Amino acid sequence: MENKERTEFLEVYSTSVKAGKRTYFFDVKQMESGEKFMIITESKRKFNDEDGTFTYQKHKIYLYKEDNEKFLRALSDTIKFIETGIEPEKRPDQIEAKEKSVFDDLDFKLD
Repeated sequence: MENKERTEFLEVYSTSVKAGKRTYFFDVKQMESGEKFMIITESKRKFNDEDGTFTYQKHKIYLYKEDNEKFLRALSDTIKFIETGIEPEKRPDQIEAKEKSVFDDLDFKLD
């Protein structure tokens, strides 16, 4: 097995938002090439009943520059729908809800 070195990226900007038990982190990293990308992290505090301690469950989204505009439009459309109940017009770059998961057609059988 080949031993690959993990690439570390330069952190150039970071901000966070606390929302109840969750904290959202918005970090901008820079590659050696100078390209920047964003990592959105949701960190949720969970209580461990077994030992009485807190743990943090984290989920990350990597957003690259070429996807910023599409991501922002979809986020804005979604927020507007929540506020108004009016669905925005479909755009060519959107996928249908039924196309979202590659796992929809899998049939799991228990023996």
